Amino acid sequence: MTNTSTESVNLNTAQIKVVTADGKVVRKATLAGTMGSFVEWYDYGIYGLLTTYLAINIMGSKDLGSLLLTNVGFLVSFLARPFGSVIAGYLGDKLGRKNLLAVLLLLISGATACIGLIPSSSVIGWAAPALLILFRILQGFSAGGEVAGAMAFVGEYAHDKHRNFSMSFIAVGSFCALLFGSGFSAMLITTLGDATMEAWAWRIPFLFALPLGYVGFYIRSKMEDTPHFAALRERNVVEKNPLRAVFTSKRHLKAIALTIFLPAVNGPGYYLLFAYMPTYLKTQLGSGNNFSMLQALMVTAVSLVAIIVSIPLMARLSDRIGRKPVLTLSAVLMAVVSYPMFAMITTGNMTLACVATVVMAIAFSGHAAVVHTVLTEMFPTTVRYSAYSIGFSISTIIFGGSAPLVMTELIKSTGNSMVPAYAAIGTAIITLVSIFLLKETKGQPLAMN
Repeated sequence: MTNTSTESVNLNTAQIKVVTADGKVVRKATLAGTMGSFVEWYDYGIYGLLTTYLAINIMGSKDLGSLLLTNVGFLVSFLARPFGSVIAGYLGDKLGRKNLLAVLLLLISGATACIGLIPSSSVIGWAAPALLILFRILQGFSAGGEVAGAMAFVGEYAHDKHRNFSMSFIAVGSFCALLFGSGFSAMLITTLGDATMEAWAWRIPFLFALPLGYVGFYIRSKMEDTPHFAALRERNVVEKNPLRAVFTSKRHLKAIALTIFLPAVNGPGYYLLFAYMPTYLKTQLGSGNNFSMLQALMVTAVSLVAIIVSIPLMARLSDRIGRKPVLTLSAVLMAVVSYPMFAMITTGNMTLACVATVVMAIAFSGHAAVVHTVLTEMFPTTVRYSAYSIGFSISTIIFGGSAPLVMTELIKSTGNSMVPAYAAIGTAIITLVSIFLLKETKGQPLAMN
């Protein structure tokens, strides 16, 4: 039987004898977390990459109104995240991380494959967008529990001195997924042509999520639960009601508030610079400046390569000099470079667009490399999954999930293609303010309660 609360037990890593995993096991845990991140972000990424084709088939046209409705599908998946985060967080802190994460991977990949099976609106009418919304809700529900769970899983395996480097590969996995999705989509467009993509081939990337999900499930199912959670279970001090522990603790509530605002720049970083960028380049730059979908995917792919290379380097730097300096540098750079770089993008020149997106990718890489490690280190093992999931899900609704919808509507109403630059600057400032409230956690053992 578990205790109703761990507050009365003086827990620390020495007392409950957390077993330090050897390097091989840490690498296996990192692979399991990275694969899950790859599948999740492949599923999310191709939705953003192929929004135009979804608008044509599910909504009936690719005009701004249809794009807006398709982006509603992007938003509703994020609105579903808190429900997934609450339920998955509760179960993850109560029953363990491993099995839950494996099931969530199957759920998100299955929902993605189902999107590829939706008949067009010309066949089933309003049921097509309704089914799209339903499957996006399922994606969002599973993703709500995936992010914090995967980060906690790897973070609780990693060694204290190298935790950021080990965890950074989860972020690398997410960008590799976007790169793979971009390359896969570009290959299909090149070989089959735009007309064939509009007709039926847009379904292929969605259906491909199913075998990816099975591979990720297999890898995760072969892992043991984390040493930290195993130690809690062995001592019989697993939190009986993690949600009550979270919401009745001022310490945890303050940390959740920081979890909401610290990743503010994450929204423009992930969803505008990468997932939304192909649609932005193809539809939002104005007559004569819009890119073809193939050109847009190529620009995005170049920036993805830049951030994939940069993230492990920034994580290494964080393990040496601290989390706060790297986060601060990244936020400052995002605030400084966003406006001139987006100005270069809106010229419609492909070379300038590539340079601009690479510069912003490098600027953002410090944040992408470090922020999830910081969020993992902010919470104790007893409630880490629950508290982290809840705070980060709310953050993604505010700063991430609404981004494509809001950007499309603002550009439509103002005629100003520079709106994403203002969003990047504003959120970078919010993140910068939040960093000053953050405690440095470099090299410290994870708290148990």
